[in-house]
Amino acid sequence: MKILFIGDIVGRPGRDAVKKLIPDLKKEFGPDIIIANGENVSGGKGLSAEHAHELKKAGIDFFTTGNHIWKQSSIFSVMDQKDTFVIRPGNYPDSNPGRGYQIYETDMMKRVLIINLQGRVFVKEDTDCPFRALDRILQETAHEKLEAIFLDFHAEATSEKICLGLYAAERGVTAMVGTHTHIPTADERILKGTMAYISDVGYVGLKDSAIGVDPEPIIKHFLTQMPVKHTITPGGPVEFNSVIIELINGKATSIQRIQRTI
Repeated sequence: MKILFIGDIVGRPGRDAVKKLIPDLKKEFGPDIIIANGENVSGGKGLSAEHAHELKKAGIDFFTTGNHIWKQSSIFSVMDQKDTFVIRPGNYPDSNPGRGYQIYETDMMKRVLIINLQGRVFVKEDTDCPFRALDRILQETAHEKLEAIFLDFHAEATSEKICLGLYAAERGVTAMVGTHTHIPTADERILKGTMAYISDVGYVGLKDSAIGVDPEPIIKHFLTQMPVKHTITPGGPVEFNSVIIELINGKATSIQRIQRTI
């Protein structure tokens, strides 16, 4: 079984790049499922229902998200559907729209538990403990027959990511990818001999940018400490970051970074 995971998709440039590259990636790698982090899809903040369906039609099977998922309220009804293809971090309150995990069945009848959690270190949102949230989700799904368990940990600190990675590997998680910082790390590996891991996959968006948005306002903010508006101006090369993960008999055997510039 192969899982293709695409890092944070940022705005229209990211959406256009994904739609252009997915057909070739399908031919080259033959993934059984394509998952992407979609929390920056719509204007760099949130994921609208329109854009979620647009990218699903383009070939993305499932979306994980993060702290910006609340910026586009049109996605809430999609997240609340029983057979949703969009989840939010599972350590937000249960009363929030959506849920933190979903079992996805591939075309080959392989069942994948997809989990989304958010970090707490250097993050302003006061969410529940991601370690305990993972234990709760694994306990709730322990009776399910699964081909794989996939975790997107949307977090800032690499220390928190690797610690949750080691914790997850000991609990039967098949793959854990980090998102949120938009900068790809070079530490892809198989943890404990069973779980694919990378601290951050990176992003899909403007290459010469401040992690996906126009750099000029961000530089102005650093110089003045005054609030600025984030903008995304289409045009110029786009950086595409993803990973392909291969599993055999419920264990990860390889994880490879896929980086393109278009």
